Amino acid sequence: MTLPPHAGSSARAGGAARTAAKLARSIPEATVARLAVYLRILGELAEQGADTVSSEELAAATGVNSAKLRKDLSYVGSYGIRGVGYEVVSLHRQIERTLGLDQKQAVALVGVGNLGQALAGYGGFGVRGFPVTAMFDVDPHIVGIRINDIVVDHVRDISSICAARGVTIGMIATPGPAAQAVCDQLVEAGVECILNFAPVVLQVPERVEVRKVDLAVELQILAFHVARRRVASTDGAESVQAGTNGSVVLPR
Repeated sequence: MTLPPHAGSSARAGGAARTAAKLARSIPEATVARLAVYLRILGELAEQGADTVSSEELAAATGVNSAKLRKDLSYVGSYGIRGVGYEVVSLHRQIERTLGLDQKQAVALVGVGNLGQALAGYGGFGVRGFPVTAMFDVDPHIVGIRINDIVVDHVRDISSICAARGVTIGMIATPGPAAQAVCDQLVEAGVECILNFAPVVLQVPERVEVRKVDLAVELQILAFHVARRRVASTDGAESVQAGTNGSVVLPR
């Protein structure tokens, strides 16, 4: 059967979308995290006017080895051109499509305290395709104020406002005891992806994806590495001292 030109285009677009969705489901989570880094670097290269980039150059800029980078990019269906590398704009679009960034996103922020206001004021979300379109709090001194042209609403209105504004991602920056309740409201509103800054583990249905950001835990991990290096440094110094019996050894 021969399809009209516009129908053929639609069929090809639909096939490409289904292929991208199938690839996205099979990509390891660690690779997804690296793809986001590649995307940022490619965006910077595009702004600088670069047409192509080699795997070695892109790997060096993102801190991975070339073999891992090439394997990661194979998940998005990009293998580059031998002797040329990757077309910057084309690869940027492929990764955007794989990460779902070619679809409209809208973010709701719940909890507009110190951390929440810092998140609300960060301009990088909108630039990267994640505009904050709704904010919620319970503090009467905060509800009703305007931040970046968005009025902070009361948390009791989460369900209706998120549904009306097509919110796809929720960010929770509330105190721990309040986090589960607002999470339940976001899920009730149809939000299936949540970025959680609250120091609790959220209970959600299987269909809901939650990413947890605990800054205190990250600092504790760094403290462990600091302590480990200090111990290694001390042990090394003691070994040198024991080997020389506390005396200076001169070359013969």
